[in-house]
Amino acid sequence: MLPFARVTIIGLGLIGSSLARAIRAEMPTVRVIGHDADPAVRDTARRINLCDDISDTAGASVTDADLVILCVPVRAMGVAAAQIADDLPADAIVSDVGSCKADVLAQLNAALPGRTIIPAHPVAGTENSGPEAGFATLFKGRWSIVTPPADADPAAVERVVELWRRVGADVEVMDPAHHDMVLAVTSHLPHLIAYTIVGTASDLEDVTQSEVIKYSAGGFRDFTRIAASDPTMWRDVFLANKDAVLEMLQRFSEDLSALQRAIRWNDGDALFNLFTRTRAIRRSIIEQGQDDAKPDFGRSH
Repeated sequence: MLPFARVTIIGLGLIGSSLARAIRAEMPTVRVIGHDADPAVRDTARRINLCDDISDTAGASVTDADLVILCVPVRAMGVAAAQIADDLPADAIVSDVGSCKADVLAQLNAALPGRTIIPAHPVAGTENSGPEAGFATLFKGRWSIVTPPADADPAAVERVVELWRRVGADVEVMDPAHHDMVLAVTSHLPHLIAYTIVGTASDLEDVTQSEVIKYSAGGFRDFTRIAASDPTMWRDVFLANKDAVLEMLQRFSEDLSALQRAIRWNDGDALFNLFTRTRAIRRSIIEQGQDDAKPDFGRSH
């Protein structure tokens, strides 16, 4: 049996539009209603037939929903939830796709007291954005982490888990605060480093007479891909998950200082041991199917 019959998706960017496509592809009898605060995005969604219907207001989009998924920047979750509070059916489940869970859960609880809230985070994406950037297979073989509150109804949790399984994701259930610490090191800190390195390269452009861009090697190109991610979303992520990010950033700074000392004092053994350990981690990621082992990371030329 399908976990839901009527799903509303609020926010039709990369993740929201991909989710709409995935649900329609994998569960074609489920009615999908979409809404976005931007009229231009709504017009595009109608033009490409993204959903069964596109509502002009958030409230109208949820009147018959049994699941509402908020696909908006994490700091906008509370506002989006407040906009649907008066029209949300009493038995509807509210979820989201934000990459910070403790902060989002607090926002949703404040805006929707007494409602069934089961947050989630699909660990998938690209550097592109907008309703035309989405694709139905985005979640296949990727993790979706469901982060229910401690007192959540197990049946409601299982329904949200099953939805993500149906669109191809591998699902893990995790405590919201633990999720935020894990994602701070696996996602948020790497993005922060990428933004910093690309910003540094930009500052050096005049000094090197554009050679930084002209001679970009694979490593720098990979950083620029990450650093091209949506600025609004990532600004909100760092502010919403700042405690975990700052803790991981401090750990990284300490490790970077140790690496700096090893280079300064010609400690080749320390460098070799670190690089050997990190190479093994890369191999583990490939073995678990989380990336591609093709030459040049499968990049086409």
